[in-house]
Amino acid sequence: MASNSLSSSSLALSMFLLVLATASAQLSSTFYDTSCPNALSTIKAAVDAAVANEQRMGASLLRLHFHDCFVQGCDGSILLDDTSTLTGEKTAGPNANSVRGFDVVDTIKSQVEAICNQTVSCADILALGGPTWDVQLGRRDSTTASLSEANSDIPSPASDLSTLISAYAKKGLSTTDMVALSGAHTIGQARCTSFRTRIYNESNIDSSFANSLTSSCPSVGGDNNLSPLDLQTPTVFDNEYYRNLVNNEGLLHSDQQLFNNGSTDALVSSYATNSNYFLTDFVNAILNMGAITPLTGTQGEIRLNCRKIN
Repeated sequence: MASNSLSSSSLALSMFLLVLATASAQLSSTFYDTSCPNALSTIKAAVDAAVANEQRMGASLLRLHFHDCFVQGCDGSILLDDTSTLTGEKTAGPNANSVRGFDVVDTIKSQVEAICNQTVSCADILALGGPTWDVQLGRRDSTTASLSEANSDIPSPASDLSTLISAYAKKGLSTTDMVALSGAHTIGQARCTSFRTRIYNESNIDSSFANSLTSSCPSVGGDNNLSPLDLQTPTVFDNEYYRNLVNNEGLLHSDQQLFNNGSTDALVSSYATNSNYFLTDFVNAILNMGAITPLTGTQGEIRLNCRKIN
């Protein structure tokens, strides 16, 4: 059975998640045990190497998985390149100049293909790695993509609380799932263009925190300059993100909306004071997200190249 133990340190080192809940009887934690017994260890080693080479990659791969699941379900559609007959999702507003890690997925796919030809889907690869638990596998790859859904369904960093709750509910995810999944912002970085309005124009922000960001994010220019989503422990997967929110130090507008005299304040406060509570809910939320309408059985295909349909 594919399983692992959860710890904040392992989360920081390899946050490329292998998750899929029991959404279908055709999914199984032992799905590849016979058809490709070395698949999981091969993928895990490749993910660990990628994160060791660039620590930011863990957060990037997690974000790639999130953006994939919110469009057509967790089907690897985000990986598809544009062709004369297919418009992919990479140029959508939430993805362009933002999502990254495609080369790492290509490397993993190449290594897996070398040991098990056309057996392990790109969709399963996208959900693999990091802190682990019992997981369900057997998803297949889409033969379609949706630029329009990527533009409409992936939550924006400018979203208000009601918009966030609705966006997650549309995917069958609860408000608790939304708050817990937002905790992934304890690692990773954001571009200046995503938080400029917040640090210069919003009032529910600690003034010292806002001032500390102005050098890397000027009022004009520097759109692609990066800042950690969690300035306190930017490479450690912990509950510091929620402590930041309680202190009005959320980097994105959508972050601070979780603690802004609204319905999610109490949950944020609980996560801020109880790391285990957060980590438990985060695992459950990732499992729920990984179960969004997977393709199974004879649906879709197993791509030979993650960037194009067969």
